[in-house]
Amino acid sequence: MKKIVGVGVLVGCLGVLQAKNSLFVLPYEQRDALNALVSGISNARESVKIAIYSFTHRDIARAIKSVASRGIKVQIIYDYESNHNNKQSTIGYLDKYPNTKVCLLKGLKAKNGNYYGIMHQKVAIIDDKIVFLGSANWSKNAFENNYEVLLKTDDTETILKAKSYYQKMLGSCVGF
Repeated sequence: MKKIVGVGVLVGCLGVLQAKNSLFVLPYEQRDALNALVSGISNARESVKIAIYSFTHRDIARAIKSVASRGIKVQIIYDYESNHNNKQSTIGYLDKYPNTKVCLLKGLKAKNGNYYGIMHQKVAIIDDKIVFLGSANWSKNAFENNYEVLLKTDDTETILKAKSYYQKMLGSCVGF
């Protein structure tokens, strides 16, 4: 009898350890995807870490402004080329708020030395417990018109790898 109970407890524990993933396909699930991302950011309790190539979506920017005003630490890595002189980018809007730090990152220098690559990520790490990643830039056009994907996961291995990668990128950032 004890062995059966033990197996039941083990099975129950394994169920708790299983990661929860939600994959959104755009433009078909644009509302669900945007709601999940905005909700994830809005529900942050400690930190929001973002690496984003292009970020012009005002609803997402407002969610970030709101959590920063609650004292949540926000760090955003923007791609240098697509944001440093882009009036549509949210970088200037978000840079002025307390608890929000932004920086710019170029890709690696090409072997011929003539150009740099880009920082093409679309990743958000919420409280080191949830990761959003996908192909979609954070723009109205990407969510409404493009064929894109957005994955939300709480998989521990994915979170650890995303955090490590984020820290490496953050170490190479320059101020805005």
